[in-house]
Amino acid sequence: MKIRIKNLGILKQAEFSLGDLTIICGENNTGKTYTTYALYDFLKSWHELIHVPISDDQIQNSIKDGVLNIGLAQYVKKADQMLAEACGKYEDKLDEVFAAPEGTFDNSEFQIQVKVPDDILHKEMTVNTPFITFLKRTGSEELVVTFEEKKEQKNGNFFIPGIQKAAYIEMFMGLIISSAIFRDSFPRPFIASAERTGAAIFRRELNFARNRLLDEIAQADKKIDPRQLLLKEYQNYPSPIEANVEFTRQLEDVAKRNSFITKEHPEVLEDFADMIGGDYSLPQNDQLYYKPKGTQIRLTMVESSSAVRSLLDMGFYLRHVAQKGDLLMVDEPELNLHPANQRRIARLFARLVNVGVKVFITTHSDYIVKELNTLIMLNGDKPHLKRIAEENGYRDAELLRADQVKVYMAQEALMPLEEGQKRRRRGYTLVAAEIDPELGIEAPSFDETINDMNKIQEDIIWGAE
Repeated sequence: MKIRIKNLGILKQAEFSLGDLTIICGENNTGKTYTTYALYDFLKSWHELIHVPISDDQIQNSIKDGVLNIGLAQYVKKADQMLAEACGKYEDKLDEVFAAPEGTFDNSEFQIQVKVPDDILHKEMTVNTPFITFLKRTGSEELVVTFEEKKEQKNGNFFIPGIQKAAYIEMFMGLIISSAIFRDSFPRPFIASAERTGAAIFRRELNFARNRLLDEIAQADKKIDPRQLLLKEYQNYPSPIEANVEFTRQLEDVAKRNSFITKEHPEVLEDFADMIGGDYSLPQNDQLYYKPKGTQIRLTMVESSSAVRSLLDMGFYLRHVAQKGDLLMVDEPELNLHPANQRRIARLFARLVNVGVKVFITTHSDYIVKELNTLIMLNGDKPHLKRIAEENGYRDAELLRADQVKVYMAQEALMPLEEGQKRRRRGYTLVAAEIDPELGIEAPSFDETINDMNKIQEDIIWGAE
């Protein structure tokens, strides 16, 4: 997947690709969060943005005959066009994504390119909706759509209120066809924004305020739709922050499920518990607690450390939500973490990558980047590497290959010439860092800062001589 960005916040122009582990480094106010938020919301909403052209004849035939065979090859050929049109729609909603004043992103561009897998036409797929079944058998390029009229249920018929049968069929056909084409290209995103610590503190207040608002609306005016009002209020926040608030508010429902990590890799959860020094507890009374390891103490989020609060979302995601192929996005994972825990979270990210979860982070942390360096540099066959790894407690499941990692530095640089320009201008962009299997990641911005500090300290110590 290749992403191109232009005139997005402070970023003048940038291009980057996703790896199994993608890292964006850089100083403050260089565009890291803009990049993260824009990518997250597209991956969350691509189903709604991609339009699949369905002819009226296809729709009417499915209603009349009860069955329709659709050749997917014709839509695969149009994949690039459909995706380009979706990116155009997404550019129009960037104001909403960032909760910005209308017109803020009028000159912004956001483009994604993906390569549709060659075997996508031959994979099996079965989807059942209330009155339409979609079936594609292994090795077949045809999607068989079966329409079945059903009786009304007590809550009304199967149609969405206000949507006619033909429109309903067109909507679901489009969703299924786009999913068949792009489902392996776009990972399911989960984000932990930099504002996650505050959401952890105020989750009970958010629930209380929401429930009280719903009760008052219901008593005051039956014609008001509470859901629309709540969604309208949430537009004051960028989409990822809204997602954090909603996830934190719904932890009771989240905790009813088990992730594939809980089922297949419980050792990852043990590592996470070691990092926070305990575990989270969510009794039936809606109060969220942190339980330090080896004690009977239960601390509320207000009483707990800022590190415990900043890792809350990730803890519940790992235990209850994570699926293979996901993209875990963490804005500044080093928030409130001691350097030792910054090293631990780097190793946790590597573990996740190696069990099938892609990771995307923005960071200022030299500790995280250098620990990831170590995991790359230790991944070799030389005897001394095995010895060093064993002596320092590194496990094979934590080691990374250089080709799994993409690193970009958000910084100012010369931009390519645009039409009508006579000289190149400077602007903020993303510059790919070199990653060597033996030497690791080259991150000059961190090295320059550390070298400056070391020089000053050397002058203090030896300057009198």
